[in-house]
Amino acid sequence: MFDVTVAPAQKALDAEPAREPRAYEALVREIGEDGAREVREVFWSETSARLQLFRTLSLAQHHGRIAREAHSLKSAAGTFGYVRLAALALTLEQTAERLGDVEFRDLLDLMDAAHAAARVQEPR
Repeated sequence: MFDVTVAPAQKALDAEPAREPRAYEALVREIGEDGAREVREVFWSETSARLQLFRTLSLAQHHGRIAREAHSLKSAAGTFGYVRLAALALTLEQTAERLGDVEFRDLLDLMDAAHAAARVQEPR
């Protein structure tokens, strides 16, 4: 199941940048540079904590919470234009109830990689 649902999507994601640069610029226009910078710092902090949390939760016991956390991550990542991370979070949100443990860990590895790639592309 994982190979069928995630692998093709990951190949498509790999062809895209980890970050849509105009998303942050749009946020700056809406709330100003200082506000956007502050909100972005909260996003990075919460995202790091959320990615760590996923690794501590049992998929069998907490698939509902995992799906909710993935939904929140998807929305936040989308706000800042982190397209890979948002797409992977969407995949986790939609499949949390059906994933096996190995598939779940593989998806978390992809999410960690997308998070790292987005940080590298982060505007300075």
